[in-house]
Amino acid sequence: MIIIGEKINGSIPSVAEAIAKRDAEFIKNRAIAQEKAGATFIDCCASVPEAEEVETLKWMIDCIQEVTDLPISVDSPSAHVLAQAYKFCKRPGLFNSVSGEGDKIDTLFPIMAQPENKGWQVIALCSDDTGIPKSAADRLRVFDKIMAKAKEYGIAPSRIHIDPLVEMLCTSDNGIETNIEVISSVRKQYPDIHITAAVSNISFNLPVRKMINLGFTVLAMNAGLDSAILDPTNRDMMGIIYATEALLGQDDYCMEYISAYRDGLFGPVKN
Repeated sequence: MIIIGEKINGSIPSVAEAIAKRDAEFIKNRAIAQEKAGATFIDCCASVPEAEEVETLKWMIDCIQEVTDLPISVDSPSAHVLAQAYKFCKRPGLFNSVSGEGDKIDTLFPIMAQPENKGWQVIALCSDDTGIPKSAADRLRVFDKIMAKAKEYGIAPSRIHIDPLVEMLCTSDNGIETNIEVISSVRKQYPDIHITAAVSNISFNLPVRKMINLGFTVLAMNAGLDSAILDPTNRDMMGIIYATEALLGQDDYCMEYISAYRDGLFGPVKN
């Protein structure tokens, strides 16, 4: 599983305070903790007004890169901010994100098509100018348009993380069915593509959210999810991911599961 560590995001009050105070040690410590916990990428989201976003992201990216060599997921709702901020990264990372909305794809895909940026990957949301489609069929139509653009720009499916857009379980009539259908269909069409999700979105406004999150993660992985935006320091979540990979036959002789347990990534807290 590709783990996109979500803990450096200005929408989190403690992170917002650190950004406002330019508390570099706070940002660095969060990056270190996520690397130690098994993150693949470190997400970096400023959540400040767009006029301040590029400068803020530069400061955050510099802080992260002082303490870890993990690639960075540069996170902004603005494709034009991403088109500037990615240049601060020392190594290829992940654009988070594009969608069928406006000119986002035509802003970022040409950058990814440049020979010097061949290592960059992207999260692509199954939404467009109409918003988030309600049905799986409509989300898959958006997906088809995204992949047509990727082909136009010569971007391989293996560089794309498709996000089916997980919504709150408690306000959705058929949210699970929709997500599983989208994930399964995408995986069937493109075996090499990545499929990602912010898994905790499923449990907003519900009690004991972690139980819903864990259950959904198993269902989504079984359908084809191989990437997730989550808190890698959540030992229960990391444990369920390693266990599910073993149960799905993705971990020969359970070696990754055993190794992760021995490394303390899940299981009883060490003294």
